[in-house]
Amino acid sequence: MKMKAGCSQLKPVVLILIFNSCFYASYQLTGLQVCKLCSGAVLNVSAVGMFCSSSAGRIDGRCCLRNNNAGDPEHIIGLDLSNCSLTHMEDLQGASTALIIDLSRNPIVNISDTAFQGFIELNYTILPQDIFCPGGNTSWEKVEVKDGNRLCEGQRNMCNQTGQLSLTCPENSLCGPYGPGFFECSCVDSYHGYKCLREGEFPALRVFGPLGASTIVISVLLWVTQRRKAKSL
Repeated sequence: MKMKAGCSQLKPVVLILIFNSCFYASYQLTGLQVCKLCSGAVLNVSAVGMFCSSSAGRIDGRCCLRNNNAGDPEHIIGLDLSNCSLTHMEDLQGASTALIIDLSRNPIVNISDTAFQGFIELNYTILPQDIFCPGGNTSWEKVEVKDGNRLCEGQRNMCNQTGQLSLTCPENSLCGPYGPGFFECSCVDSYHGYKCLREGEFPALRVFGPLGASTIVISVLLWVTQRRKAKSL
């Protein structure tokens, strides 16, 4: 009986370790690719460059990277894709941890509505003046047009400000920010499933087991592909 209890206690730990390792490997392969979407590197005199310097970050291509603790992997806190001849912007998910993003001086004609979904840390965005702020101008505390750019500052929380049950979320769930103009509903306590209607222990092993395995396979395939591309260059 003790053996079974011990194994049961180990399951969450093993799942967390597998998920973290898979996530980090996948992030290293795909997340930092956004830093190479444009040639060159972040200039020290640019908005992202000055932010990076003041935040004790490290420049890598068009990104500013930083780790919060010595043992943590670096993550993107700033992205500068200004003057990159970009016309469309659909996928920036590799930089979802960024606090500042500069897309100015680009002939952008369209930005996908979901391009910034999940960017909960984003607090400052610089865009061409003809482009609306992500999520709409009402999703930001301050919006101004200056020197041919649109500046979006202070992302607003789309949930109510009380931290209680939101009218926009189903019963047994809480509303949380999920990027400019977006929110997500998370089940509370022991509830889970569709609209948080199921109560009881979440079947973590059955859900995350296949997910972890598939993530490892995808990460390996991406690694092999990138290695081949690097050798061909």
